[in-house]
Amino acid sequence: MPSSDIRADTRIRTVLFDLDGTLLDTAPDLAYALNETLRAFGQAPLPYETIRPVVSHGGIALIKLGFGLGPEDEGYQARREFLLDTYRNNIARETRPFAGMDELLNTLERQGLNWGVVTNKPAWLTEPLMKELGLYERAAVVVSGDTLNERKPHPAPMLLACERAGSQASECLYVGDAKRDIEAGHNAGMATLVALFGYIGDEDDPHNWGADALVETPKEILDWLTRTDSATSP
Repeated sequence: MPSSDIRADTRIRTVLFDLDGTLLDTAPDLAYALNETLRAFGQAPLPYETIRPVVSHGGIALIKLGFGLGPEDEGYQARREFLLDTYRNNIARETRPFAGMDELLNTLERQGLNWGVVTNKPAWLTEPLMKELGLYERAAVVVSGDTLNERKPHPAPMLLACERAGSQASECLYVGDAKRDIEAGHNAGMATLVALFGYIGDEDDPHNWGADALVETPKEILDWLTRTDSATSP
């Protein structure tokens, strides 16, 4: 990654990331878990390309995709439990940071910014995954989907992350790949970026989510931070 320095006068002190589809490419392992669940319950596996856009929306969405069942339907709970157990047992089978993300985190740390995670993924999955990849100890803060009673797009998890990272909301940037991520950032008073490299479906229109910018790669997050107007972005 280029050695461009983050502006000393930038108002951003903390960069917060969504987990699935932003910090980490978790889709291969979630797709594996769903297909193992489909096989176990007598159905054919789905193509990876079909599963990938859905994984940011969690187990409910995956069971709906695979079986057409919701939480109110008979058989849903057994399939969901099998899915989550399979996923937990294979949580870092293929999951890795997106290309360029390691370089971005290294640059943030080297230049005195801290970073963290705000995810709707429960802590019993979030923490083992980040520890497996050596990221948990590096993060200034990790707020999971069950850390509080509220989840994104509610601002409470975002504001808790700011507090634990030692920054005001106006000093935080949130990067995510779902509309609820941008809504959560706005609700908390943060700057926001859409990670176009994440799990965005054909029906999604991130240009209308109201983010400060859309980025194609992790490097573009650094570019946004180093631009002259980053100190005055709304």
